[in-house]
Amino acid sequence: MTEPRGSSSVSGAPSEGEADWGPLSALPGNPLMWVLILSEMLVFAAAFGLFAWMRADQRELFDASQQLLDPVIGGLNTMVLLTSGLFAALATNAVARHQVRRSRQWLLLTMALGLVFGAIKIAEYASKFGAGLTPETNTFFAFYYLLTGFHFAHVLFGLVLLALVAWRTTLANVETATAFWHMVDLIWILLYPLIYLLR
Repeated sequence: MTEPRGSSSVSGAPSEGEADWGPLSALPGNPLMWVLILSEMLVFAAAFGLFAWMRADQRELFDASQQLLDPVIGGLNTMVLLTSGLFAALATNAVARHQVRRSRQWLLLTMALGLVFGAIKIAEYASKFGAGLTPETNTFFAFYYLLTGFHFAHVLFGLVLLALVAWRTTLANVETATAFWHMVDLIWILLYPLIYLLR
């Protein structure tokens, strides 16, 4: 993780000895994390586009398969992640005010909700597999498992990052980890209606 930034880094200009990342240098946290975030969002955007293209080609199959999902469970997970995003923002605000202990508390709450999200998702997967709905069932469920599984992998990675910054709690570290967590939130906000709601 990164060390606390100097006052020049906070203002957006790299301090002596730091690499100039252009516009990324003005963003909170480590610029390398923003490179990762942008690249991951491009991957998800491509996957969403492919999903939409396949849906247009197999609309009846996608609509029928989508009705086998429970939008309430997806909505519950949406609320869980959005709340965790709020807690992540509060963690950043606390450490910026030099309230390290409070920041760690918010980080732990963020992680707890991330674990709740994971538990709900695993239960949903178990239910679908129990009903015989696997990635090989049809094109829709192949995309369902691919997209939600890829997102779930990002949730797990985000939990690892949050655990690390709860241990090494500095402003730069918390900003770096929570930036990734907010990306996880954003992707799910786009993924939830695409998979569960749109007809």
